[in-house]
Amino acid sequence: MDKKIFEMHAEICKVFTSPTRLEIISLLRDGEKTVNELAELAGVPQANISQHLTVLRQNNVVTTRREGANVYYKIANPKILLACDLMREVLLEKLSENEKLAKRMS
Repeated sequence: MDKKIFEMHAEICKVFTSPTRLEIISLLRDGEKTVNELAELAGVPQANISQHLTVLRQNNVVTTRREGANVYYKIANPKILLACDLMREVLLEKLSENEKLAKRMS
C-alpha cells in the first residue's frame, strides 16, 4: 500500500512542476474563473492556459462547471491550497535564511 501511495504522490507532484500551473492554482484561490479570466490575470495566451488547465483537470486538481458557453474552473479540494501554502512558507523561510547568510558574509 505504501508503494502505491508513493507512486500516486510522485505523479501528483509532477503537476506542480510548472510555474504557470502554480499561478493558475493561486488565481483560483478566490473562486472559480473562466479560461479567459485566467489568461488575462496571468498575462498568458488563452491556448497556453487551456493546456495547463487540461493537465490540472486530468489530475483532479481542478473541476469544471459549464454555464452557457462558459466553462468555469475551480480547485477540486481545498487541501491543495494548503499544500501549496505550506511549500510557499518553506521557500520563503529558505529565502530569508539565505538573505541572512549573505548579509553575514558581506
